[in-house]
Amino acid sequence: MPDVSAHAPSADRPTALTPLARYTTLALGGPPDRLVEAHTVDDLVGAVRAAGQRRTPVLVLGGGSNVVIGDDGFPGTAVLVRTRGVRVIGEEPATVDGPATVTIRVEAGEPWDDLVATTVANGWSGVECLSGIPGAAGATPIQNVGAYGQEVAETVRAVHVHDRLTDSRYALSAADCRFAYRDSLFKRNDRYLVLAVDFRLVRSELSTPIRYAELARAIGADPDDRVPLTEARSAVLRLRAGKGMVLDPTDPDTRSVGSFFTNPVLDATAARVFRARAATVDGAGEPAAWPGADGSLKVSAAWLIDRAGFGKGFPGPDAPVAISSKHTLALTNRGGGTTAGLLDLARTIRAGVGDRFGVELRPEPILVNCALD
Repeated sequence: MPDVSAHAPSADRPTALTPLARYTTLALGGPPDRLVEAHTVDDLVGAVRAAGQRRTPVLVLGGGSNVVIGDDGFPGTAVLVRTRGVRVIGEEPATVDGPATVTIRVEAGEPWDDLVATTVANGWSGVECLSGIPGAAGATPIQNVGAYGQEVAETVRAVHVHDRLTDSRYALSAADCRFAYRDSLFKRNDRYLVLAVDFRLVRSELSTPIRYAELARAIGADPDDRVPLTEARSAVLRLRAGKGMVLDPTDPDTRSVGSFFTNPVLDATAARVFRARAATVDGAGEPAAWPGADGSLKVSAAWLIDRAGFGKGFPGPDAPVAISSKHTLALTNRGGGTTAGLLDLARTIRAGVGDRFGVELRPEPILVNCALD
């Protein structure tokens, strides 16, 4: 288990360590006290256990695609998850009750889009609409990653963890994971270290029914149509690239954490108040929103931000941090930015949306050694 730290931990913060910006898609974040690469499960568990024995904080980083790290870095051990591997652990034939399925076990450090490409190539349907998302497979259940009408909660069957409280390893079922919209048992809870994830996928060359209108239009399909897996993946990659959501080192619009804010979900009372208030905003138009069966309403955060006066590229092309020029939900490091500056921009946007629509935006990424409030 190589320790790539330039210094041993000490009471004084080291200044010569590699900044964590190197390991995040935002390219922001100062150095940790200690930096360790873990290439096996035993290395990963050992690094986290050792940090606990030293009573020092630990930060586990996969692809660094959904984390905002403070400019002062991390006062503890940062562990880079570099475990790899995908293997079939179960197959079920088609029955009168359902199609043939395959269950795969994926190591936590496996790059997510590599995994999606593998599933498409093998004719395994269920995650094709999650193509192009940066990061590692082990992070996907933490965030309950979703896009274009799919989310991992639909295919996760078990999450294998190391329990830091009991110092034991076991598997949690999908029900145990408490999946919700961009949330799970694991988010903001450092008890569980994700080691591997089991996904159950359908053996089919066709996608799951297309549920996202934008994707259906891009493909030229009707909602609920099923299309070839390769066609779904290609269309998703094109859509994401057009929004700066596929990593490109030459494009500062991709230097982000993807969507910075989640789409607010309003209960029935709050939804009525919001609709009435939105109707009074000049030029706002009909809100982009999705009603729930219980009268709730999920409102597009991008629509709220844009209608509150924060368009693409805000606050301007020369700003070190700005809204993406391609996608209103992405806050980007244009070059020379700081985490403090990025969070100031997020606060400005959040306050503007609150003032205009009475809706509070909540951040989607995990904030480490920094805060929005």
